Amino acid sequence: MCKSGKYKVIGGGGRLPKIRYNNIDNVSTDKTLKQFKQWRDERRNKKKDYSYVIPNLTPDLEYLHGNRHETSVTWVGHATFFIQYEGLNIVTDPVWARRMAFSKRFGEPGIPIGEVPPLDIILISHSHYDHMHIASIRRLYREGTTIVVPIGLKRKMIAKGFRRVIEMKWWESTTIGGVKISFVPTQHWTRRTPFDTNTSHWGGFVLEPELQEKDKPDGTSDIRDQSRVLPPNLYFAGDSGYFNGFKEIGDRFNIHIAMMPIGAYEPEWFMTSQHVNPEEALKAFLDVKAETMIPMHYGTFRLADDTAQEALERMEMERDRLGISEEQILVLKYGETFKVQPERRKVEG
Repeated sequence: MCKSGKYKVIGGGGRLPKIRYNNIDNVSTDKTLKQFKQWRDERRNKKKDYSYVIPNLTPDLEYLHGNRHETSVTWVGHATFFIQYEGLNIVTDPVWARRMAFSKRFGEPGIPIGEVPPLDIILISHSHYDHMHIASIRRLYREGTTIVVPIGLKRKMIAKGFRRVIEMKWWESTTIGGVKISFVPTQHWTRRTPFDTNTSHWGGFVLEPELQEKDKPDGTSDIRDQSRVLPPNLYFAGDSGYFNGFKEIGDRFNIHIAMMPIGAYEPEWFMTSQHVNPEEALKAFLDVKAETMIPMHYGTFRLADDTAQEALERMEMERDRLGISEEQILVLKYGETFKVQPERRKVEG
């Protein structure tokens, strides 16, 4: 597959052709009806303890509404974060839904949707319902909000009435305000109806400060020796199975904080191509060479057969086995805000 994302065109007979997007190396996530039946039969025989629920903290709304300079990351739940970065308010994969299909939400959203500060950017990793909840987006969207989506989704979002939509391919970048946003690969798939399987792509996002002319020394274009206080580079991994693309992301970007999925992995024979397990999540964290990992995509909805407690316990055992320090894994509660202290770093040319 080419690095920009392989796709194929199907259709004809006077109809507009449909583009179907693929994974790197054409890794398939397709499942047969027989496999779905096997999973259903296995689930009937499992006895799981779902009594542990991720705690809620009262969000620091005064800080979040007043903050204009510090980088902060607040977990709302599942893959939804409220991020403040370079003066912009950003939400990832907005889902405030009370249930997902037949699964009732565990715990309350970390920030009530009516209390979310006005948004500048909404990032959508892919179109699955647990990552793109249209009713939530309608509540959050305002004049001036930009929605950033994978290629193939812009037309759908405009049809839903959203005007400011940017569509991106893998490895493309765009700048909004003072933030450079890059769309990077994942290994996944997508569908919202029986007829639109993989007609839009999927991926993650890297956020970096956009360097300005004032960052460059006068009279020279070489800024490598300059330094200033910069926010950390953030990586939101979206939804993914383990793949070698994590290593390439780590080679291309200098990532400091990685928001990494750890749940929805059981049964692993069924989920392995599309969702990392906790051990693979830590492997991906090392691949992207981040300094801090914030786990996500666990404990909010029952999308698979694993529980929040199982995911956290497996992650902790693997962290200890790999010798990763406890400080590098930041387990947030719903509504908890990580206030990131800026560091003086070299400005890279």
